[in-house]
Amino acid sequence: MEAQENETSSLDEETSSLLNNGSSGEFERPSEFDENEDTRSELKFDRELESAAERKKRELIEQALSNNNSTLKTWQDLAIDPFGLVGDDLRRRIWPLLLEIDPNSLDETPLLAELTKHSEYDQVVLDVNRSLKRFPPGIPYKQRLALQDQLTVLILQVIIKYPHLRYYQGYHDVAITFLLVVGEQLGFSIMERLSTDHLRECMEPTMEKTSYRLTYIYPLLSKVDPQLYEFMERAMVGTMFALPWYLTWFGHSLNQYKDVVRLYDFFLATPPLMPLYVAASLVVERREQVFEEGCDMASIHCLLSQIPDNLDFEAILQRALIYYKNHPPNKLEGEVKKRVKKEAEQRKKEEIRMRRRLNRNNTLWVRFSNKMPSWLVFNYRSRYGLLFATATILLGYYAYYLKTTNSKQTFFGVIKVKKLQWVVPVQTMNYIKMLKAALAIAVFALVMQVNGDIDDHGPVEFPPKPNKDGATNDGSLNVGLLANEFVLAISLVVMYFM
Repeated sequence: MEAQENETSSLDEETSSLLNNGSSGEFERPSEFDENEDTRSELKFDRELESAAERKKRELIEQALSNNNSTLKTWQDLAIDPFGLVGDDLRRRIWPLLLEIDPNSLDETPLLAELTKHSEYDQVVLDVNRSLKRFPPGIPYKQRLALQDQLTVLILQVIIKYPHLRYYQGYHDVAITFLLVVGEQLGFSIMERLSTDHLRECMEPTMEKTSYRLTYIYPLLSKVDPQLYEFMERAMVGTMFALPWYLTWFGHSLNQYKDVVRLYDFFLATPPLMPLYVAASLVVERREQVFEEGCDMASIHCLLSQIPDNLDFEAILQRALIYYKNHPPNKLEGEVKKRVKKEAEQRKKEEIRMRRRLNRNNTLWVRFSNKMPSWLVFNYRSRYGLLFATATILLGYYAYYLKTTNSKQTFFGVIKVKKLQWVVPVQTMNYIKMLKAALAIAVFALVMQVNGDIDDHGPVEFPPKPNKDGATNDGSLNVGLLANEFVLAISLVVMYFM
């Protein structure tokens, strides 16, 4: 225990002074930081007097610290129970114990100048500069800059030591919380442990696994609140509202510092997927507000993205524990896989539909058709293609009938248009050519109409979009599309050589 106390006393002086004197002094942000201004609301570091219940909890924690028989389970229970670890002075001592980190074996901190050549350096610095409102207010300018440099070094130190890990935007929101509470050296050890465990999937080259994890929210909601689940499904809200919650342990979205560190107490003492259960619990907490927004995706997303300050987080956390106990991840895994598969199939169908539309709209014929009046039979945009095609077939049949019966009627004699002197008598025309032309035009119009209907309304289970040679990206042929083009070509050839 003495070693822990010595570690606490040797924490970075600037960090400790920021925490203890956050309200002292005036600080005016220089103009050069305007372009990197953080758009989030300012994180509030308001100090509140401890309640009687919190003072009692503090006594329990101090007794556990003085008891050599205290175990990891002891620290986990204290962090999970209401009020968490109460204060940052206790967090400095217990957070390392929750992750089984030895404060006496910490890595040396490199200089910032040694890290500037890293490929992620510019992005990290940009994000750190944008996080001004997450620092304690009113701190002296030089101390603020020193804290920013420490945060930059802490982040780069992790991703340099573990090259397979990829920095993501929001990682700095997690790192800054540990930096403010435990200092630079111990903060690195904590971030190192979390980056290779709790946050590992978030630090992969793609967000595929992160997106997969977010999918757990809906199967969980279907178990704990079916009405809310169905409502959000109808509104097609998705999971994007919960992405910053999961990536930053809510550090990016909360406005009260005390709420941030309380949640970190909880997450350090619980399994890695617990933030998803807290996310579901938070949505349930706001269910009435969600219903009031109506079944509108944008409105619900906007509502959930803004977390109010007056939520009862203790109730939210305790409810999340119940959810995890009754519906652990392994029991939700089957539904998650089905949901992910269904969503992937829907995306694939939509992509194919869009590809076919794009392919159709980029053809020479379509570009030519766009110049033609919409009423023309040859125009693929015409909704009367089948009508024109049918009329053309009937005219061809009528012409053939006149030839076989040796009728002397004029071509339009059946409808007796006698005043149109320009009508050409049928007996002066080549009936066979007339029939060929009619059939060619009919086939042409029918194919164009069917092709348009397939693209707009019909089945979408077609091979991928072909290239100029008719081959798809996977090497197969798009038989349906090539057949359409072949029939159109034959129709045009027949019409040309009649």
